[in-house]
Amino acid sequence: MRIILVTGPGGAGRTTLAAGTALAEARAGRRVLLVSEDAEPVEGLRVLRPQPGVDFRREFLALQARSAAALDLLGAAPFEDAELTELPGSRPFALLRALRDAAEGDHDLAVVDLPPLDEALALLALPGQLRRYLRRLLPPERQAARALRPMLAQLAGVPMPAQWLYETTARWEAELAAVQAVVEAPATTVRLVVEPGPAAARALRTARLGLAVQRLALDAVVANRILPAGSEDPWLAGLTAEQHRHLAELRTEGAGELYELPHLGRAPRGAEDLVLLASPRPEKTGPVPEWAVEDRREEDGVLVWHIPLPGAVKEELSLVRRGDELLLTVGAFRRGVPLPGALRRCTVTGAGLVDGDLRVRFTPDPGLWPRTP
Repeated sequence: MRIILVTGPGGAGRTTLAAGTALAEARAGRRVLLVSEDAEPVEGLRVLRPQPGVDFRREFLALQARSAAALDLLGAAPFEDAELTELPGSRPFALLRALRDAAEGDHDLAVVDLPPLDEALALLALPGQLRRYLRRLLPPERQAARALRPMLAQLAGVPMPAQWLYETTARWEAELAAVQAVVEAPATTVRLVVEPGPAAARALRTARLGLAVQRLALDAVVANRILPAGSEDPWLAGLTAEQHRHLAELRTEGAGELYELPHLGRAPRGAEDLVLLASPRPEKTGPVPEWAVEDRREEDGVLVWHIPLPGAVKEELSLVRRGDELLLTVGAFRRGVPLPGALRRCTVTGAGLVDGDLRVRFTPDPGLWPRTP
């Protein structure tokens, strides 16, 4: 099953393009699911709508039920379903669950209408970030003494909070791992929708860098609402020429597969217009950025970790080694990256950024590196 995640700057037409792409694929005979909060109903197209309010209430009540003993001990009054209202921050989690559910369905393709670009990049990073926080705050190895908890609970007279806390954490970890696996799967790609204008190239740079930090693939860029060429109207001809200048800039910025969709001269009306605005299927899926380790011990005595960061600027880049992690910050993006096994037995001795390739040098630590006979 293939998953296409569609995003772009606000107002670029990502929801319309996602619906059009899903409908065109469905009409071609494929089993397609559109995941979107905002898409209009279209005959012949299956739509899964995230429901943040319903999702929040279900999760809150389930957590409340699991912690009922501790809440009773504190004298807390439990909430009922009718009292609960959705809290800010519920929507990303509802969309991630919808993405997981879509991946588990019986489809050939799922097209997911993501939020605007900056929100979408934060959303895609969320499962990995939360899993990192959970592992640091409640390491799984601390559950080794869980066999003692029933005895301690009997002595104390109430269930031990640690038990339900670890059980809840384990469930969250499993759900987040499932979502992260979907996001990072080779068959999952991101499609960027832009309207050719002054902000288009900036959006492409942001998308390429943000996705590279998360090791995700950008399969295509769709330039939406392209005006017709050859107009005798000077005003329209000027706008068309400006669009083509921005299209050239997108190609210079490394857009890869770049598709142009026409301006209909009006808002899309019905299924036939949606099909006209479907993005074509790329000839091949965009490559997932590879973070390769180069062995240069014989030549220079080091291992070099190559981290592709297209468009990164040296002044906005920082690296911190913390235990078995590398904390990478580049512009507005930050990620804690587990070190490959071989590099954990090394010390960081330098780094350089060359044409979007971050090269981090590691020197083997004589006290840790396996010795050959």
